[in-house]
Amino acid sequence: MKAAKTTKPAAPAKPGKPESRLAMVRRARRINRELADVFPYAHPELDFRNPFELLVATVLSAQTTDLRVNQTTPALFAKYPTPEDLAAAVPEEVEELIRPTGFFRAKTKSIMGLAAALRDDFGGEVPGRLEDLVKLPGVGRKTAFVVLGNAFGVPGITVDTHFMRLVRRWRWTESDDPVKIEAEVATIFPKSEWTMLSHRVIFHGRRICHARKPACGACPITHLCPSYGEGETDPEKAKKLLKYEMGGFPGQRLDPPPGYPGRPAPPLGASDG
Repeated sequence: MKAAKTTKPAAPAKPGKPESRLAMVRRARRINRELADVFPYAHPELDFRNPFELLVATVLSAQTTDLRVNQTTPALFAKYPTPEDLAAAVPEEVEELIRPTGFFRAKTKSIMGLAAALRDDFGGEVPGRLEDLVKLPGVGRKTAFVVLGNAFGVPGITVDTHFMRLVRRWRWTESDDPVKIEAEVATIFPKSEWTMLSHRVIFHGRRICHARKPACGACPITHLCPSYGEGETDPEKAKKLLKYEMGGFPGQRLDPPPGYPGRPAPPLGASDG
């Protein structure tokens, strides 16, 4: 794994002189470039082999971890490999298979509903257009952009809880509305960067810039962060807060892509230490 850069504290803002729009854009783009150096292997953290699996896995990932979804979907896709199979399933059997992801009754209704819609309206294929995806049960803009960006190569910004938290900490936006955040961040970066930017920001949020205890003292972009100091600044203490491969632990994918520097996650029921 590539060694993290030596960090230095953020320069204090000059009192009474707010950052200009141009300065913010330059700082934001530099953050993106430096995160690309830190996480050259950033990728979607859901296991999938085709657009249908990614779509279902993304719906299941609501209010749970990608790890738990990845531990659950192998049995689900082994039994129901196509939209036609899932649409014709017995709901109680689907519920039992996806129970570990939580909210399994509502999620069963969503994934069986979207499977039926794919079968009936799209010839059993996942559509590659935003306007079609968001019509499917349980599919909003966030889920649609995950599928478009990672299964179809269509650029999109994925505004999940990590992305929202970090772009607000970095003062790219003051909004807490996902649609407004998406629109505002889209004006800062070229369209070609949107998908990988999403991966890098989410990777950073999951591994270093956590919600409750950000590891400021182990962060490689403190010199660009106006919120430096919200978390633990002592380097040794901060290092203990790092997660996944940054902290020497397994990642979220059971089947990570080539080039991932950490250990694969364990199957459901196995030790993940």
